[in-house]
Amino acid sequence: MMKTLALCADDFGMSRGVSARIAQLAARGRINATSCLTNAAHWPATAPMLKGLPEDMDVGLHFNLSEGQPLSAELRRVWPQMPPLPQLIAKAHLRLLPLAAIAAEFDAQHAAFVEAMGRDPAFVDGHQHVHHLPGVRDRVLASIGQWADTPAVRHCGDVRGPGFAVKRALIAGTGGRALRRALDRRGIARNAALLGVYDFVPGSYRQWMKGWLRAVPHEGALLFCHPGAADGEGDAIASARGPEADYFDSSEFLDDLAEAGVRIGRAWRAVKPPR
Repeated sequence: MMKTLALCADDFGMSRGVSARIAQLAARGRINATSCLTNAAHWPATAPMLKGLPEDMDVGLHFNLSEGQPLSAELRRVWPQMPPLPQLIAKAHLRLLPLAAIAAEFDAQHAAFVEAMGRDPAFVDGHQHVHHLPGVRDRVLASIGQWADTPAVRHCGDVRGPGFAVKRALIAGTGGRALRRALDRRGIARNAALLGVYDFVPGSYRQWMKGWLRAVPHEGALLFCHPGAADGEGDAIASARGPEADYFDSSEFLDDLAEAGVRIGRAWRAVKPPR
């Protein structure tokens, strides 16, 4: 039997080049999800690129607390600039985050998505996985519980694949497993496993992908990726975006899927909550 892999391109809205390349891959059926940075300066101008894509293309919110500037006045008063990820993680685990302001920021980024797209996101995740951090995840889950339809949520508690065991363990241990438990208690749809962790060194992506494809479990998985064109200033992984996009656009990618017995499709599943 074919196994199912959802392919989510992160960072739509970061720049025009990143957004355009993601939209091209989506139109060709090479990815089936993208998550959007709605506090990025290019989001309002690039959001129309997502109109008219295949109906099975999921468009989600990439909640951002670690790069750029806040959208909400509440968080701007505390953080004129978002803190770097290591500082954010430390503050979260020390219970030092301004959680009321972070809740307002989540609502502001959600509102920016709805204004551009005319609908709620199909799913929610976090830029650099910030949505799973202590305190943050509670505010995110409380907010989406007020939406007309509860979206799926990317969970990071079961990160599989070759190599980078420490990095994968850090993602799971800083909040991924706790988020999975919270999602399952509420019966919120999530991915069964997460793939895609690597070092962003160009030239090695196909080999990592072959390892990820071998690691897809029978219940399916979600792979997060970062294709695009490197035209954004301050983009720490700019050199990896073009090679990722070129691979997904290639016949080799289709060959690798077929060899692994994997098809592209939705991977969201809800676990029945305990009574």
